[in-house]
Amino acid sequence: QVQLVESGGGSVQAGDSLRLSCVASGRTFSTLSMGWFRQAPGKERDLVAAINWSGDSTYYADSVKGRFTISRDNVKNMVYLQMNSLKSEDTAVYYCASGRNSYVTSRRGSYDYWGQGTQVTVSS
Repeated sequence: QVQLVESGGGSVQAGDSLRLSCVASGRTFSTLSMGWFRQAPGKERDLVAAINWSGDSTYYADSVKGRFTISRDNVKNMVYLQMNSLKSEDTAVYYCASGRNSYVTSRRGSYDYWGQGTQVTVSS
């Protein structure tokens, strides 16, 4: 059974940083892409960042480029999202997701397992 568990969310001030972590189990994690999505109240769940199986190819939504960094550790089955210069509009529940393929993709349908989410609240 595939499990993804996020941690690291919290309440911060605008301009602060947070690092989200996700630990994966139950499948061959190291051969698959991973992604971080977020969902604000009343909005759709959108992809924030994605990384391919080896970590040498990434994707970022325009809204977070230059501020967020996705990385992974295949030995530890971990994926991370470093979030710097946080803004109030980054407030959302953040979800870790496991991809169906090895390559980076921005298509939500290409991710088949999800964590329970971690809340990030940024106050201005």
